[in-house]
Amino acid sequence: MDSGRGVVKMIDQRQLPHRLTVVECDNYREVASAIREMTVRGAPAIGAAAGFGLALAARESTATTRPQLERDLAQAAEVLRATRPTAVNLGWALDRIMAKARAVEGTLEQVRAAVTTEAVRIADEDVEMNHAMARHGAALIQDGDTVLTHCNAGALATVDVGTALGVIIEAHRQGKRIHVFVDETRPRLQGARLTAWELMQAGVPMTLIADNAAGHFMRKGKVQCVIVGADRVTANGDVANKVGTYKLAVVAKENGVPFYSAVPSSTIDIKLPNGDAIPIEERDAREVTHIDGVPIAPEGVHVSNPAFDVTPNKYVTALITEHGVVRPPFDENLARIMGAGPS
Repeated sequence: MDSGRGVVKMIDQRQLPHRLTVVECDNYREVASAIREMTVRGAPAIGAAAGFGLALAARESTATTRPQLERDLAQAAEVLRATRPTAVNLGWALDRIMAKARAVEGTLEQVRAAVTTEAVRIADEDVEMNHAMARHGAALIQDGDTVLTHCNAGALATVDVGTALGVIIEAHRQGKRIHVFVDETRPRLQGARLTAWELMQAGVPMTLIADNAAGHFMRKGKVQCVIVGADRVTANGDVANKVGTYKLAVVAKENGVPFYSAVPSSTIDIKLPNGDAIPIEERDAREVTHIDGVPIAPEGVHVSNPAFDVTPNKYVTALITEHGVVRPPFDENLARIMGAGPS
């Protein structure tokens, strides 16, 4: 966020890899639109973006009384909250900032300043958590390993560094000779467009594969581990991530390949008992029937387009967090680390 100009800057991820474009949002409704339209995406990134959206709302508000300002912030929070339902970071960031605003004792300007400060703190904490996850997770990757990843969980999906890609890039930075299979990730092709681009920028050897080819490479013994991100992890260790993740986890277990999810504590929803309680976002049919505006299916075809699926914990070898690698029993071990989570 450029606090001097009162704008939130973000890379327009819809334009990658062909164009690197930065867009500016100068009000919270534009931030909400950017989240909804996937200008910005990735659970930690949309949580941080929503926080900065509230900071813009605090600046926009013309309230002259404390109750008016809190109503304006609450209204903005609900607009931002309604953009995408699955990733827990969005609601977590909004709730945290609203709680801070209500707790501040002082003038309206002090409340506004506290909202911005908390949004910045959330963003800074995300970077710190990602660095810690990268260090813990890199230890799971051995020299010579080939890693398979799905969707995009790099710096583009976070404030910086990344979750799953942060782990992979850190292993490469340590000098380990690794290779990465990148699922294309239909229907929005985040793997082909974003993950491939990020890994090439970092100089990490990689091969782009069709989503349906992943099982082939695992069966042939060419994959040593699968590492993905997450949009929400429940108290029992069930993982909601980009649709197609569940299939990968099942095939990985069938072939004896470890399956890891790199997840900051801000993405762990300890209040939900299991993945059945996670709301799954259904997106526009045109994402399936068209690619870059070009139709690839018969006109009028019926489409279902869930953006995420849930991987039951029995398929998860371990979760990589900023507090370390968490293994089963997840209900006990996640509850333990969440006691040490971010404030």
